[in-house]
Amino acid sequence: MKIDISRRQFLSYSAVAVTSAAVGFGFSGVKRKLIKHIPGFKPEPPYRFKPTRNKLLDLPEGFVSHAFSRTGEKMDDGLWVPGKHDGMAALPGPDGKTILIRNHELNVTDKIIGPFGWNNEKLNLVDTDKFYDAGFKKAPSLGATTTLVYDTRTKTLDTHFLSLAGTLRNCAGGITPWNTWVTCEETVQKAEFTFEQDHGYNFEVPVTTKPGLVESTALKAMGRFNHEAIAVDEKSGIVYQTEDRNDGLFYRFIPEEPGQLAKGGRLQALKIRDMAAADTRNWKTRWQKIASWTYDPIAVSQKMAVSWVDVENVESPDDDLRLQGVEEKDAAMFARGEGIWYSGNALYFACTNGGIEQKGQIWRYIPSSYEGTNREDKDPGTLELFIEPNDSNLLENADNLTVAPWGDLIICEDGSQDQYIVGVTPEGHTYQFARNASNTSELAGATFSPDGTTLFVNIQNPGVTIAITGPWNDIRQRKLA
Repeated sequence: MKIDISRRQFLSYSAVAVTSAAVGFGFSGVKRKLIKHIPGFKPEPPYRFKPTRNKLLDLPEGFVSHAFSRTGEKMDDGLWVPGKHDGMAALPGPDGKTILIRNHELNVTDKIIGPFGWNNEKLNLVDTDKFYDAGFKKAPSLGATTTLVYDTRTKTLDTHFLSLAGTLRNCAGGITPWNTWVTCEETVQKAEFTFEQDHGYNFEVPVTTKPGLVESTALKAMGRFNHEAIAVDEKSGIVYQTEDRNDGLFYRFIPEEPGQLAKGGRLQALKIRDMAAADTRNWKTRWQKIASWTYDPIAVSQKMAVSWVDVENVESPDDDLRLQGVEEKDAAMFARGEGIWYSGNALYFACTNGGIEQKGQIWRYIPSSYEGTNREDKDPGTLELFIEPNDSNLLENADNLTVAPWGDLIICEDGSQDQYIVGVTPEGHTYQFARNASNTSELAGATFSPDGTTLFVNIQNPGVTIAITGPWNDIRQRKLA
């Protein structure tokens, strides 16, 4: 279920916010610190992180967390909770409960934290005919989704079970307006050795409360590449996709029939109209550091009209869609596209190592009023560099993201130092909301419950899901001075 918030509903807040000047260029990475207070903001009261009882997250005063569904626990289908918890969605369930569908970024070799046991001794508990790739029943692909039924009123987990099996490295994905989860494979593994199938596809997982596997149908028309995440424009039914490569593209998929992704469609890549083969990464390469080299990065808030180019041979046996897009179609290049979310008629997506200091970027794409039609040229969609902090104290390697019910972006970090949940207001101010207090593993899968009471997030390793509750109204009402 998408939380659709208009721009007029955006509120800004936080004692740990920073001015928009800090969002521009010129910062270098330093040892991380908690940003307590910036002049010009009037926090009442200021944020002070406090450890929670389970010692997994540090949160602002008044917020609490409940941890559940840890790697290695026995699920209701008799299997083990898989490890490497990653992208996740929260959808409405029966009786006011929340259905979580959660990715597991596992490979064939991750048996020790897989759902079937070290020797795959629990394979007899599942229907391997529903696997996408059972590995000849000897080395099944262990990437998967699990489905969880959670009651936000009692803060209890009702049930959890394996829902999709036989995929690889299920990293992120996205929810659809028709209340399903699209899970994405972050790999381009070919069918060879113990692999029965080519990998690198998306799969759709329906909502259910009944334990059991869903049919695993690869959505091949959406392209074979190093997928990360998707978001759907409710108005057009077009699906936007990110690619987790240093030289990746930003794609859109125009389905033949909106809401029916398995029926095929057309895959395209974004091109900036006035910049052939644009490099949006803003990296300072070895040559660009030479004084005589003219370097003109894309600026924060710079708005650029776009067009879209068709991508051929979408099943890409040679893993060359991004090369085809840049070299043959003049498509724009992005630095490791990660999480993406649709809200308020705009799409926000993260590039985890974009920017002059490679600390990450957040982009905003506003679709054309004629998106996906032959009238697009009359009112083209626009791409804007929303923020590029270039300072690890503000944001370090943005990964999964969502939009809060009050309109701020909520971003999971995947950097090399302490890992935070970072908020970004519509004006581009950043603040730290939570810190991984247990280790330096990435945070992932941030998503709000449909009733808006609970923020769910994963610690990837060792895998655990956490429900965060507290005085959200205090955050909604906090405004700039």
